[in-house]
Amino acid sequence: MHMDTSNISLLVLDFDGVMTDNRVLVNQDGMESVWCNRSDGWGIARIKELGIEVIVISTETNPVVQARCQKLGVACVQGCNDKLEKLKNIAEQKKIQSKHIAYIGNDVNDLECLEWVGLPIGVADSHPAILSSVKYVTNKKGGKGAVREVCDLIIKEKGNCK
Repeated sequence: MHMDTSNISLLVLDFDGVMTDNRVLVNQDGMESVWCNRSDGWGIARIKELGIEVIVISTETNPVVQARCQKLGVACVQGCNDKLEKLKNIAEQKKIQSKHIAYIGNDVNDLECLEWVGLPIGVADSHPAILSSVKYVTNKKGGKGAVREVCDLIIKEKGNCK
């Protein structure tokens, strides 16, 4: 499946189920940990070098989201119950039209954002309810390199535009 990424200037990511495999490890003290894929971080760093901004918008409130985003140098909005409103505010502040935004999601709370952006993307193990609203479904699952897959496609497309 081909997707046109040539006009994308902002990549927005959900966290759980996109940057993670949607699992959480909880210890006896209630501390939570998640698995992330280092290759996603490499891909994010490369597309940032191309001038594409990356932002995470998550409903999750756990500090692990901020910690991962901070390490990647990515802006992060967490504890967000209205993702679309936040995304519209970000787009307005940055003067970016929705058609220039790619959004990677995996579940029904991403649906409004996926329907609003120019390039809606679902990970391979997305909830079936979002599949009719995406233009591209990754071959990789969330937390297993799906973000890197999209970044590689963007890099390839942008490289062909030079």
